[in-house]
Amino acid sequence: MADSKREIERKYESEDSGLPDLTGVAGVAAVADKGVAHLDATYYDTVDERLAESSVTLRRRTGGSDAGWHLKFPVAPGVRDELHAPLSDTLPDDLAGLVRSRVRGSELLPVVRLRSDRDVRHLLDADGGLLAEVAVDAVHAERLTPGGGETQWTEIEVELADGGDPALLDKVEKRLRKAGVRPSASASKLARALAETVPGKKRPSASASAGKPVTAGDHVLAYVRTQRDAIVELDPAVRRDAEDSVHSMRVATRRLRSTFKSFGNVLDRAVTDKIGDELKWLAGELGLDRDREVLTERLTAALDEVPATLVRGPVSERLHSWSSAEHGGARGRLLGVLDSHRYLALLDTLDALIADPPLRKAAGKKPRKVIAKAVKKDFRKVTGLVQQARDLEPGTDRDVAIHEARKKTKRTRYAAEAGGPALGKPAKNLVKSTKALQNLLGEHQDSVMARGTLRELSAVAHAAGESAFTYGLLHEREEQRALRVEAELPGFWDGIKDGVAGL
Repeated sequence: MADSKREIERKYESEDSGLPDLTGVAGVAAVADKGVAHLDATYYDTVDERLAESSVTLRRRTGGSDAGWHLKFPVAPGVRDELHAPLSDTLPDDLAGLVRSRVRGSELLPVVRLRSDRDVRHLLDADGGLLAEVAVDAVHAERLTPGGGETQWTEIEVELADGGDPALLDKVEKRLRKAGVRPSASASKLARALAETVPGKKRPSASASAGKPVTAGDHVLAYVRTQRDAIVELDPAVRRDAEDSVHSMRVATRRLRSTFKSFGNVLDRAVTDKIGDELKWLAGELGLDRDREVLTERLTAALDEVPATLVRGPVSERLHSWSSAEHGGARGRLLGVLDSHRYLALLDTLDALIADPPLRKAAGKKPRKVIAKAVKKDFRKVTGLVQQARDLEPGTDRDVAIHEARKKTKRTRYAAEAGGPALGKPAKNLVKSTKALQNLLGEHQDSVMARGTLRELSAVAHAAGESAFTYGLLHEREEQRALRVEAELPGFWDGIKDGVAGL
């Protein structure tokens, strides 16, 4: 697997190769000359430059101390996550996987070659520790695709050392500005090379080309576009098993599916229902891992609250074994899903829908009335389910009704989110209140799932000749947690109903 690091750097324009003395910068005790490195990098992208459009860079570089393949994802201005793999003739499989949601079936081709003479200096503290690396790069760029040209420039790059204080970059920049050096207009060398080797070419982003939403259809499509982008951008994080990435990607798929259902008067459901089925499939695959995470955290925390004298048998070890086995199997399956034709076809279908949306008559109307009507319709369904749950006796039927109410509450919340820019504060308030209700109902569903898992673990433990006492104790506590939620629901619900009236 490729090595990963967080890169925090700033780039500056430089008319010549001169670098002002930086020993006067606060905290910098010495500047060490590390010599000149000759770097030769080839950047890869699709013919339509999908990676560059997302500010993602993929290169193969020789020379310097980190020769190899580098893949960089934007995090924030001046901040990128960089993955490095050893030098090889072909792109390593793990890096290829991390760009698959953007590249899909397209071929990665060499698009730009950058050759740089890098004059490196290290900024050191009083103990000789590295604070930052400053490089003066004399760059020669050559576009490798037909019709391209060449260009060259000199720039100064200041990269913070691992674990360094970002405030140092402000101090260095102050010194550079005082010497007449200004921040670069380009976010990266590749961005500048692409712009200057094909003069006049501009690459509009998907968000920029969409424009400001005006109609109901504009607002709904803006929300759809945001969720599509989230799925694509979260794909590499899910592959790397980054914290909360699976959950976030699953939420994006659910938001999309809910939007298609809520706004059937805007987007033709004869088209979107088929896409919704595929989104349901993807959410289900993502849920295999996410549900395990939630249950593991919940049961581990519950077991920690049990006095040691009431823990009978290897409960913690059995829970850990169950969690690890579930995670390993779900993890391998999920990676297969992300590489599957079905998943990549779904991404293509979403792109096609956004490019040529199946708009209905209401899409051209003013957004406030259309969106408010859809939100209220969703909320009426929540009302019916909550009332049904309140009328039922505790048990399986009530559990099912509460779970269905939770799902419809999420749909109402997502519809209100989509209409936020058009509906203003009432929508914002409704999002907040429905999220709180969703969390309350979710606590109940988590208890239902936890009890099911505890029954399974108890049966396995009993079959192995172990005591099932602690599993029963945990089961009883989960039942009490669910009953407390059910007791809170009436008062909570009565306080939330008025939120819809203001739309």
